[in-house]
Amino acid sequence: MPDPASQTVLLDAPALREPGHAPVVHLVRGGVIEGVHHGSVVVLGADGKVRFRLGDTEAAFYPRSALKPLQAVAMLRAGLPLDGDLLSLAAASHSGEERHLDGTRRILDLAGLTEAELRNTPDMPFDPVVRDLWVREGRGPSRLAQNCSGKHAAMLWTAKLNGWSLDDYLDPAHPLQRAVAETVEDLTGRRIAHVTVDGCGAPLFAVSLHGLARALARITTAAPGTPEARVADAMREHAEMASGVRRDVAALMRAVPGLLAKDGFEGVQVAALPDGRAIAVKIADGADRARVPVAAAALVHAGIDPALLTEFAGAPLLGGGRPVGAVRTVPALDPAS
Repeated sequence: MPDPASQTVLLDAPALREPGHAPVVHLVRGGVIEGVHHGSVVVLGADGKVRFRLGDTEAAFYPRSALKPLQAVAMLRAGLPLDGDLLSLAAASHSGEERHLDGTRRILDLAGLTEAELRNTPDMPFDPVVRDLWVREGRGPSRLAQNCSGKHAAMLWTAKLNGWSLDDYLDPAHPLQRAVAETVEDLTGRRIAHVTVDGCGAPLFAVSLHGLARALARITTAAPGTPEARVADAMREHAEMASGVRRDVAALMRAVPGLLAKDGFEGVQVAALPDGRAIAVKIADGADRARVPVAAAALVHAGIDPALLTEFAGAPLLGGGRPVGAVRTVPALDPAS
C-alpha cells in the first residue's frame, strides 16, 4: 500500500453531473453527415499539464475496465507476487482465448484456489470467433471465460496472502477493495466521487477523465521495479494477454513503441507513453467505432507520428458493398486546426 507520507494532497472528488460532451466523430455518407458521436477527450503533456481537451474532462464518470491497471497496481502494493504474462492477465479484459483461461487457472493454482472460489459473473468469451466456437461445441457461460477472470483470480490470491476473507472479496468494505480505492485516489490525485458495481461484480469507482489520464501517466513514468512499472512492463510485453489477438488495443500497443493502452466498456480508452504523455477518451454512447479513431487523433495531439496510426483513423461506411463514406473525427480534433 502507498506510504501515507509520500502521498500528495488529494483534490476533491469530481462533480456528479450530466457530462457536457462535445461532437467528436461524424459519420459521413456520400458527403453528408449522417450521424454524430459525442464524447470527451483529454491530452496531457510530459509535464502533466493539459495540452488539449474537448468536451467535459472533469465530470465524474465510470472508467469501467480502463481502471484495471490501477487495480493491478493496488494488488502489487498489497503483496501480489505476479509479473510477466500473468500480471498482464490480472489487468486484462481478455478475449476468452485458451491462453487466457489457462493463465487464470495458473494464477488460481499458484494461490492454492479453484475456479469455484471466483465470484465474477459467468459469461461466454468476449472474442466473437472464440464465442462462436464455444456455441458450436455446446459450451456455456463460465467464470473462467468471462473477460475479468484474471483480475478476479489475482484479487483472490491477494486476499489470501493478506489473511483476508475470500467469500466477500468483492464487497467495497473488504480490505482488498479499500486498498484498491486508496490506490485509485493516489494515482488519480482526487477523491473517488461514487462507488457502484461493475459488470463483473467488482466495485467500480467514479473518477474524472483527467484523473484517469493522470493515473496512467504515473504508471508509465514510475521507477523501475515499482508496482506501477511492473504493471506497465507486463501489459506492454504481453499485450495480447491483456486483451486478445484480434483486439484493437493490442494492435495499438504494437503500433506505437512504448505505449501502454487500456480500453473499457462504454467507449473508454486511456493510453500513456514512458515520458508521461497521456490521453483519455470517453464516447458518450459507448461506440467502439468512435473510440478508436478519437483515441488515434488524441495520440497525434500528444505528438505521435500520424503514420503509425493510419489503421486506427476510422472505418469506411459501405453502400452496396463498397465504400461510400467514412467514420471521421470532427475538425476540432485535427491538430492542424
